[in-house]
Amino acid sequence: MTTLAPGYEPKSFESRIYAQWEASGAFAPTGDGPAYSILLPPPNVTGTLHMGHAFQHTLQDALVRYHRMRGFRTLWQMGSDHAGIATEMVVGRNLALEGKGETRDSLGRDAFIEKVWEWKQQSGDTIERQMRRLGTSGDWTRSMFTMDKIAADAVIEAFVRLHADGLIYRGQRLVNWDPVLKTAISDLEVVNEEEDGFLWSIAYPLTDGSGTLVVATTRPETMLGDSAVMVHPEDERYTHLIGKTVTLPLTGRLIPVIADDYVDREFGTGVVKVTPAHDFNDYAVGQRHTLPLINIFTPDAKIVDDDGIPLAYRGLDRYDARKAILADLEVLDLLVETKPHKLQVPRGDRSGQAIEPYLTDQWFVKMDGLAERGLKLAEQGDVRFVPPNWINTYKHWMENIQDWCISRQLWWGHRIPAWFDAAGACYVGRDEADARARNGIADDVVLTRDNDVLETWFSSALWPISTMGWPDAEAMRERGFADFVPSSVLVTGFDIIFFWVARMIFMTDHLVGQDNPEFTDAQRVPFRDIYITGLVRDKDGQKMSKSKGNILDPLDIIDGITVDDLVAKRTTGLMQPKMAEKIGKATRREFPDGIPAFGADALRFTMAALAGPGRDIKFDLARAEGYKNFCNKLWNATRFVLMNTGEFSLPPQAGGGAPSAPSAEGGVELQPKTDAERWILAQLAKTCAEAETHYATYRFDLLSQCLYEFAWNQFCDWFVELAKPALHGEDVGAANSTRHTLLHVLDALLRLLHPLVPFVTEELWQAVAPKLGKSGDSIMTAAYPRAGDIDTSGFAQAEADIEWLKSMVSALRRIRSELGVSPAKQVTLLVRSGSPDDAARIARFASQLRFLNRIERIETLAGEPPAAASARVGELDLFVPLEGLVDLDAERARIDKDLKRIEGELAKSTNKLASETFVQNAPAAVVEQERQRLVEWNAQREALMAQRTRLS
Repeated sequence: MTTLAPGYEPKSFESRIYAQWEASGAFAPTGDGPAYSILLPPPNVTGTLHMGHAFQHTLQDALVRYHRMRGFRTLWQMGSDHAGIATEMVVGRNLALEGKGETRDSLGRDAFIEKVWEWKQQSGDTIERQMRRLGTSGDWTRSMFTMDKIAADAVIEAFVRLHADGLIYRGQRLVNWDPVLKTAISDLEVVNEEEDGFLWSIAYPLTDGSGTLVVATTRPETMLGDSAVMVHPEDERYTHLIGKTVTLPLTGRLIPVIADDYVDREFGTGVVKVTPAHDFNDYAVGQRHTLPLINIFTPDAKIVDDDGIPLAYRGLDRYDARKAILADLEVLDLLVETKPHKLQVPRGDRSGQAIEPYLTDQWFVKMDGLAERGLKLAEQGDVRFVPPNWINTYKHWMENIQDWCISRQLWWGHRIPAWFDAAGACYVGRDEADARARNGIADDVVLTRDNDVLETWFSSALWPISTMGWPDAEAMRERGFADFVPSSVLVTGFDIIFFWVARMIFMTDHLVGQDNPEFTDAQRVPFRDIYITGLVRDKDGQKMSKSKGNILDPLDIIDGITVDDLVAKRTTGLMQPKMAEKIGKATRREFPDGIPAFGADALRFTMAALAGPGRDIKFDLARAEGYKNFCNKLWNATRFVLMNTGEFSLPPQAGGGAPSAPSAEGGVELQPKTDAERWILAQLAKTCAEAETHYATYRFDLLSQCLYEFAWNQFCDWFVELAKPALHGEDVGAANSTRHTLLHVLDALLRLLHPLVPFVTEELWQAVAPKLGKSGDSIMTAAYPRAGDIDTSGFAQAEADIEWLKSMVSALRRIRSELGVSPAKQVTLLVRSGSPDDAARIARFASQLRFLNRIERIETLAGEPPAAASARVGELDLFVPLEGLVDLDAERARIDKDLKRIEGELAKSTNKLASETFVQNAPAAVVEQERQRLVEWNAQREALMAQRTRLS
């Protein structure tokens, strides 16, 4: 028999068990069951495990482990994203720390990319190592990196095909531009935060000298690029000015007064400046009115050296230019007003710098047709959102879509497969030779490859098919494309429904359908279900962020951390160093002793228990502590079962693993002899059915709740107690049957819990399984319990009888507790009234009642009892005589005190209900609640008065 340690210490076995799992190859798809697959949203290669990862990975791992145990050929496709911007920044910082004076630009493109690959080999897999610590059972042997050759080939092929289909084009449009990184960035990489700023009102003189128009702006430097001023077409104050011109201050350039219903007449003066090259809304206005696009910035946000710009501002940084322009406007008496203003400032999430809408040549994907298809696939149910309301967010994006900017001005990433000749003509191909062949370009024509790379969302959009070998037919066969695409479910956050989910849908549809025109819509999608999770917030509901100092590291929860190390972690590398002292104090106040080690299982169970349908979760360490106690309870219950089953075991089962017959173990049929056994088996069957439902509906919170209830209350508390009379009784058959059932139910319970708490269940199962004749290598490959494993159709009466017994035991224990009677003290039980069923049950369960409640004798009472504590179970009155148990005078005093308190509460309720003001004005529910309280207080008073009478 395997001996368990006296206490639950997750550090002693979690890492050992994971190494055994991975070495066994059990994470790979095996068997001939139906396929089930999940695609891991690829974390950034520069990243580390955060609470959002821990949350989503827990849920994915639970689904994978559950289906693996159900006999599915299960694949959890692992991988990571090359994270273009973040990786270039990390390697750039590393170069600076080396102190050799090397930079990205001094090294040159090829040498810098070599440095990136060196970093990737040494430090780029941190998050994958951390995921193992959480228990992630993905197939690491198939792990894909978005820069691996197989993924890179898919990117090139997709670009070439989309370009050939007229869906990718190069053009000049407005993009989010980071002037520090000097690249376009996506909306998801822009953080809009409210900041204190100013609103400046500036007078623009009408060219005919008839007056001025006053505009308000938070970015006065952009006036150098104004193409018009704009008013509402129905604003009577300005209709007579439409079509006239104003002289743009400081430049002398004439710009028109135009009318557009975009203008909010109620805001400011109702006059708006229009700068199409530096504002997204103004760009749309400029397109409608054919206004010129005047760019005033260099890539690093300095004023351009162009003829249309006054000499005084050329070459100035945007903020220096702002100061100079405001000073000059004031001298000219054109600065009408300056007032404080709260404004939303877009900042790059990597550089922290204010983002500029910037006009550049970029590559775009034409979205109209692709979005229409993507929307259709969701609306007709080929992909399904869970919870279903998230389809509304998806539809909003798809119905208001803009062309997708896919190019980035970086070196690390998938270089765009396009070449330019000396005249600027562009040619696309899989490589230069293919580009020449496709376009008939002679070998003596010099071609230069595009310097830009594709944004990471482009390669991520291909993730469902690139990880499965597309477009290489042989690789697709080897990796099981036909089995694992579409995958079964995607688990992800609502914040990337558009940036990733939508793009995977329409890219898979277009590219897979192109290869296989005979496919139905249902075969052209990347996944069946999209399970949208909420965000993990702190216990107060605040978003976790470095600046707030409230970030929790999952590994610190698993392994523990001292308060000094936690403070250092939270205060190092702050963008606002002055916040360090405040964050440090708050951290020491919240975690005076640091964070204890809870283990991976406690963290996982917490995450699952909090995973309500699509809502954000408030993570509280107190929950993790509670679930560590749960794991400890499971550990102690297993020790009890092992100690009380002794040498009892079943013959080895042929083939090992799970039972070959649902109702048998090792060839020995489970034939429960006691009602307690029948009751727990019926509860087990109900729990199995509930678990199956909750997995199917992705209700991990309800799953956790039902498994916790069964494990803690029904098995550990009740069945363990109800088993003791049989274990210590003289009926050998009942004792052995109970031992068999204890082992069987514990084995099933461990298998039920395994997907949520894999480590502790593996460690315990290895001790329990051999006693049932099971010889499987791991609980991970044992069968998941099903409701039909045991025939419980004839157990209804036993269930009812045991629920009665539980009520009796609870009532008598409550009496003992209230009286302060020692658990070892024998008492007498008097019973009165009740039904014939009660009498039969008392006779039937007399030995169990005596054993579980330390009852010396049970007697039926016809008249009034002596001084006694009382309880009621159904129609049955229970009395425990007090003589010799308690101080009667003290008990009378206690009852008198309780009566006085209840009389006071009765008076309050009576007076409230006697008040017409209360009855007529209070909400009906409140009045009804007060009436119910009056009934309850009266019932309590009557019971206490009856008890007081008995004591007299």
